[in-house]
Amino acid sequence: MSEDVKDRPSCRYEDTSCSDTDCNPMSLWTKAQQLQGDALQQVRAVYGEHFPIEVRHFLAAWIEEKMWDLDPENPQHEQYVTGLVASLIQELEAKANTMTTEDLFLTKLKLIEAANMFRQRYSHNPLSLFRIIRHCLNTEMKLVQQVENVALGRGGIVGPGLSLLPDSNAEIAQQLEFLRRRTQETGEDLRKMEQEQEAFALQYHECTKLNAHLQHLQTQPQNQQNVELEKKLRRQKEMLEQMLNQKVAGLVQLRLTLADKLKETITHLNTLQSRVLDDELIRWKREQQLQGNGAQFNNNLDNIQEWCESLAEIIWLNRQQIKEAERLKQKIGLEPPGVADILPNLNNQITQLLSSLVTSTFIIEKQPPQVMKTNTRFTSTVRLLVGGKLNVHMTPPQVKVTIISEAQANALLKNDKMAKGEASGEILNNTGTMEYHQATRQLSVSFRNMQLKKIKRAEKKGTESVMDEKFSLLFQSQFSVGGGELVFQVWTLSLPVVVIVHGNQEPHAWATVTWDNAFAEPGRIPFAVPDKVAWIQVADALNMKFKAATGRLLTEENLRFLAEKAFRGGGQQQVGDYSTMMLSWSQFCKEPLPERNFTFWEWFYAVMKLTREHLRGPWIDGAILGFVRKKQAEEMLSTCANGTFLLRFSDSELGGVTIAWVGEQTEVFMLQPFTSKDFAIRSLADRISDLQHLVYLYPDIAKEQAFGKYYTPFTENQPTTNNGYVKPLLVTHVPGWGGPAGSLGGGSYPPTPQNMYQPQSPDPSVTRDTPSVASAVSDSVSSCYQDAGGVGIGGGPMDYTSYSELIGNVDLPPLDEVPIDLNGFSFSDLMQSYKQQ
Repeated sequence: MSEDVKDRPSCRYEDTSCSDTDCNPMSLWTKAQQLQGDALQQVRAVYGEHFPIEVRHFLAAWIEEKMWDLDPENPQHEQYVTGLVASLIQELEAKANTMTTEDLFLTKLKLIEAANMFRQRYSHNPLSLFRIIRHCLNTEMKLVQQVENVALGRGGIVGPGLSLLPDSNAEIAQQLEFLRRRTQETGEDLRKMEQEQEAFALQYHECTKLNAHLQHLQTQPQNQQNVELEKKLRRQKEMLEQMLNQKVAGLVQLRLTLADKLKETITHLNTLQSRVLDDELIRWKREQQLQGNGAQFNNNLDNIQEWCESLAEIIWLNRQQIKEAERLKQKIGLEPPGVADILPNLNNQITQLLSSLVTSTFIIEKQPPQVMKTNTRFTSTVRLLVGGKLNVHMTPPQVKVTIISEAQANALLKNDKMAKGEASGEILNNTGTMEYHQATRQLSVSFRNMQLKKIKRAEKKGTESVMDEKFSLLFQSQFSVGGGELVFQVWTLSLPVVVIVHGNQEPHAWATVTWDNAFAEPGRIPFAVPDKVAWIQVADALNMKFKAATGRLLTEENLRFLAEKAFRGGGQQQVGDYSTMMLSWSQFCKEPLPERNFTFWEWFYAVMKLTREHLRGPWIDGAILGFVRKKQAEEMLSTCANGTFLLRFSDSELGGVTIAWVGEQTEVFMLQPFTSKDFAIRSLADRISDLQHLVYLYPDIAKEQAFGKYYTPFTENQPTTNNGYVKPLLVTHVPGWGGPAGSLGGGSYPPTPQNMYQPQSPDPSVTRDTPSVASAVSDSVSSCYQDAGGVGIGGGPMDYTSYSELIGNVDLPPLDEVPIDLNGFSFSDLMQSYKQQ
């Protein structure tokens, strides 16, 4: 493709002197490769079959030069993007052809395969590929920036090659220092002008005295002495008037120069304040919102407060200077013809800057819970970043909290005020006084005991539910600065809140909150969110959420599994096909999954909750595959040794994890799923330890190596509890698959399944994850008592072998079908024998 530089949109990188990754130490990719730990994993996770990481690596400089600042939504860029994708494929093939050495053979095949895939999949939809690449670049940029901010915040040194992104802290500090110096200069100019004005006033006074003297002389007799005196006084008057004219010209010039300087300072202040408020503070708010989805939060609010306080100080000084200049001007009115007085306009501008700064820095430092249950205590903290600098704490302001609906929040933004008494609910303990904390220089108020008592809901439409409805907490206050000279009415809205009245509403409420946190756009109408989002963005949000809850990121295979489930696929499609597909809100959490009575989100949320509460350690270790379909698990295990097992999340039971294992005949069996209730009784690791037929964790890891560190220590001589009772131990056992481990008569069970407990290999045609083998704490096995001196029938020790054979081989009717005949039974004999014991 021929390129015309004039027609190409502006790009961030223009150094095309080398195409190799390592040639450009300033490249984003170089910096991304220096990331460590979770950050590096997140970079790796964003790439996959839809856009292989090898392509990113070997075309790093080309991609960064061509694809940075293009806007795919701009019609003027659309044609360029189309040609760019074609050029990418050509570059990819050219790069592959340069790989002639044997050690690069596999990489060469990978690049050729990627080029063919791009051509086949994206030729008719080049924008999709471009969006994917942009998403990958943005992810890298965000992660690299987080690392830099952390390093700078700790006073650390950023490693080599990590200086591509602008250093916001240093730049803003530099701009503030420039404005301070400029304010000092205008202050000196103002003092000089005042001195010149005072000197002018003295000379002017002298001139008026001379005039009065001359006028007096004209009334006197015209003798020689008076004539000479008059001539002398007139010469002095001419000199004074000449000097006064020079002074006037100098004063006018000083005033015009000072006004221009003040105007320029205000322009700089406006630019810097926009950067601090519209970039840094808005970014902080966005990251605070993403923290609600589990993102790492680089909380630099103290830095932002320092910038805002410096701005407030400089703005206040400049405002005082403008007012002083106006005062001096009133003392001596010098109005040069054709020159407009700009001081009143500058006063308005600087006051507006101060107002904007004060109202924008009234922020919620600690957000209220986004899923809020009625009659449940919650907390929140509000802070005024410029409160200390403007001495607002001298008359501590009161803050009031109310809850308002989405429609009311919308009206508030339009009208900048709320109707009195208008609210959508009643909050207890909803007023507080801001306090100044000397040590931290923070003016804030913490609400520690708020409670939502009532909620007024809007009428529902269609499939809407109460968990779809968003509210917001409105924080309002009023205070004055400058001795009552300026009065500010400030307010701020919390992040969207979903109000529930019962715990079973929590999953859907979190769906609403998660979707809003992830996909809210800057400057939106409250609280509008897109109805459809590209899967790659949804996957990022789910990955972030799962990592925060469980401690480990999802893998590319996990995300492919989730895509298939979300789009109701059967595993035939590739993940690349899903990346550009749009997932609707309805698919996400409204429509039940096929043949299920729960949604995709409900399934994901239950799995995440189970993993967080009971499986965190093994999940972080990688011992739980989890996101594996039943059929796939069977295929994986079919070639493994007898006793190999894996753990997968149940498709049919919410928040269930099942164990799949290989039997002696290479048959694969599935254990009835365990849920949180089961793990509250006995942990996963202990259950795996109990089941002796489980030998190797897939593919060939000894189960003790994988789960041994999570086993509950067991001793033969268990002490009695405080109440004198011996505590029983519950052991998991699958009937017909060997006795439980330890000293519970292991090996006394038949080695192979028998009769009614014969496990069946799952029918692959059945989609529902119906348990094929039941485990037993509550069903097959009750309690095996350790050191309790178990008593069998007839008062002797219980014979576990005969008991297990009895249970395993006898068809017993249900208890409620057995007639109980008590005729001839002597209760008196029973009581007599009882007394004799």
